[in-house]
Amino acid sequence: MRIQEIAEKAGVSIATVSRVFSHHPNIRREIRDRVFAVAREYGYHPRLSTKQRNVVIVAPYKLVYPVQAYVEMVMTELTRELALRGYRIEILPHDNLERLESIQFCGAVSIGVETPLFESWEERFALPLILVDRRPSGRSAGVFCVRSDEVQAMELAVGHLANCGCRRIGSIIHGKSGLGNVDLRKSGILSALEKQGLAAEEPLVRVALPDDYIEEIGKLLRAGIDGLFCCGGGNAGGVAAYALSLYGKRIPEDIQLVSSERAQISRYCIPPQTTISQDYSAVAAAAAAALDAGIRGDDVPVETVIPYRLIQRDSTVPH
Repeated sequence: MRIQEIAEKAGVSIATVSRVFSHHPNIRREIRDRVFAVAREYGYHPRLSTKQRNVVIVAPYKLVYPVQAYVEMVMTELTRELALRGYRIEILPHDNLERLESIQFCGAVSIGVETPLFESWEERFALPLILVDRRPSGRSAGVFCVRSDEVQAMELAVGHLANCGCRRIGSIIHGKSGLGNVDLRKSGILSALEKQGLAAEEPLVRVALPDDYIEEIGKLLRAGIDGLFCCGGGNAGGVAAYALSLYGKRIPEDIQLVSSERAQISRYCIPPQTTISQDYSAVAAAAAAALDAGIRGDDVPVETVIPYRLIQRDSTVPH
């Protein structure tokens, strides 16, 4: 189907259809909806102009969804990558997405956000959306995922502690069950413990926010752990080290510790912490490449998975 036919069936001019597909701000909502309805009915997906270089980055509103540390590390790499590719960037908090209806943009990248809008993205925007660190809840044309391999990360951390001689490993996962990657990480840790032939007991894998770490680590110590893995959170490793010091436990002599990498913090802890780290530059490059391909109308992988890295420091002692 050609754009002329879309215009005829929607009862508008060709110029109006063009403005709708380029998200021109001066188009009435009812006309925009009518044009998109015709396009969906006939399976028409416009090829976006490569001259349109405005990209929206959707980020969590930090007071509502506390993943700001992760977002900062991804954002640093992503903004650099998009700028190198000639894109102009507008950042929107996820609680202000109604602004998408009034701005011109050629694609969007969402970092660590879950919102019902993304379930019906193709019904409102005929352009690519790249989800970073989240899987789409359903299959929506134009929505793609770039994420780090959480299961591989759990195996990496647990396997490293096992190689360091730990035989009873406890874990604290930052967050709340049902949100983000918490449940995926929990099942991954339990599976990794089983693969190592170690105790894979539910009480050894705790889910908590940092305010509760002291109490939760006390429970793990009473369970007889000799290794601790703290994943997620802006400074989970630092809080865990503080909690262990309160209980009179030395790192790594009494408890060996692996945490999630926090730039400018993990390496300066005492002792410097062994961490797992997402490859933020690789995630950003994959997201930008997917955006490029989507704008050109090329095939884009529905999901791109990037492996984690282990950064060996002094909080663990390999055999």
